[in-house]
Amino acid sequence: MFKNLKSDLPASLVVFFVALPLCLGIALASGAPLFSGVIAGIIGGIVVGGLSGSSIGVSGPAAGLAVIVFAAIANLGFENFLLAVVIGGVLQILLGILRAGVIGYYFPSSVIKGMLAGIGIIIFIKQIPLVLGYDSKSLSIEGLGKIFDLITPSVVLISILSLGILLLWDKVLIHKHDIFKIIPGPLVAVVVGVVYFILTQSVPGFQISENQLVSVPVAEDFNSFMGQFSFPNFSAISNPDVWVTGFTIAIVASLETLLCVEATDKLDPEKRVTPTNRELLAQGTGNVLSGFIGGLPITQVIVRSSTNLHAGGKTKLSPILHGFLILISVILIPVFLNMIPIAVLASILLIVGYKLAKPSVFKQMLTLGSSQFIPFIITVLGVVFADLLIGIGLGLAVGIITILINSYKNSHFLHIEKSTNGGQIVKMTLAEEISFLNKGAILNELNKLPEKTLLELDIRNTIKLNYDILEILDDFVHTSKQKNIGVKLITTQGIVFNPNSFSKLLLSESKEKAV
Repeated sequence: MFKNLKSDLPASLVVFFVALPLCLGIALASGAPLFSGVIAGIIGGIVVGGLSGSSIGVSGPAAGLAVIVFAAIANLGFENFLLAVVIGGVLQILLGILRAGVIGYYFPSSVIKGMLAGIGIIIFIKQIPLVLGYDSKSLSIEGLGKIFDLITPSVVLISILSLGILLLWDKVLIHKHDIFKIIPGPLVAVVVGVVYFILTQSVPGFQISENQLVSVPVAEDFNSFMGQFSFPNFSAISNPDVWVTGFTIAIVASLETLLCVEATDKLDPEKRVTPTNRELLAQGTGNVLSGFIGGLPITQVIVRSSTNLHAGGKTKLSPILHGFLILISVILIPVFLNMIPIAVLASILLIVGYKLAKPSVFKQMLTLGSSQFIPFIITVLGVVFADLLIGIGLGLAVGIITILINSYKNSHFLHIEKSTNGGQIVKMTLAEEISFLNKGAILNELNKLPEKTLLELDIRNTIKLNYDILEILDDFVHTSKQKNIGVKLITTQGIVFNPNSFSKLLLSESKEKAV
């Protein structure tokens, strides 16, 4: 692991500079103590980074869970919420033991993109009060109407500066020189925010008040530092809401991690494959420990993982070192952290929220057609106006219905081969796999055939034919004689005219034709 120290050490510094403001910002968006985001960043780097089989993946508090965390803390209280995090971690360990690492493959990408877009919209909306200097405790969407009566000009100014730096860095400077790739824009925005606070402390009209600054407890010694940690309320173990939250954290955190793993492995130039079951075990262990000492839930995060990769990280040493750097910073420079305006972190999260739900995502899904766009937009609306699980459930249900409709439509291809005064020839070609879901569509086509028709039924490409369909065809054989309809059955074994029984014929030819 130490053979690539020359690459991993500078990469860990870059990841640290990106991760620290995000740890604080995500804790802010989650309505949690800011120190809880720092704890999750430390454990995500040191513990999860050490246990994971991923070479370049970086774990920590994730924006995708901020909405769940915010609602859970408001409903349960912080100590009860920490118990839910521990339960979620235990469930993740169980998923890893049960080898459920493939769970991410069973969610349609349209639903996942809808989930992320919905989360992005919520994160974006919740930062608006903060970048305008509104009371940081009043984050409800209903309160947006009063914001403009309570704007703080100095906060708006630092928000504009921060957003300008972030956009300039991301859109222009990063393409100009490699130095701008090494020094991340969020770090520059944080430094500028601290400098602004120091220079304007005594300038009337430009000051940033204390309640608009980051508030990380400053420890006088090691014992007081340890006293900053919170612990779960295990007496709430029988509370069903705690278990529901724990289950939600386990599922969403696992899903987000597995999707990030898949994306990160595709970016890895060495094409290394992360063992997903081991990743679930690592994430679960990290969440148990994080919840036990007062931290936020942890997932592998694509922003930090891709930053690590682009900064030259080669092995898991880089994520581990970045965790130690976060730990050292909160021990040695907490006073510096408390000079960071909250508006700077909110500006960073505005960009994060926008990237998750930018218009190009909606445009891309729309161009992919209704089968992708409808589950996507239903998921977005469910997440924004209900909650995450309802949004995912609705999107998944719509996705399944879309599949069923497409299966209903694509069971067969039918067209008129020849039409004469005496009748017509109709050719029906069945698909590779026909299930009971196609029963209605095929029956409808057969019932519409007029008298004096010759039906050419081609099943040469059909591999699996459900028994319900065979019964329909058998019934059609008997009724077709009354309507003077002839049947020409085309199989891989040859052609049969007016068979007495489809089921007996096909079962005798090939057992694979019936399921």
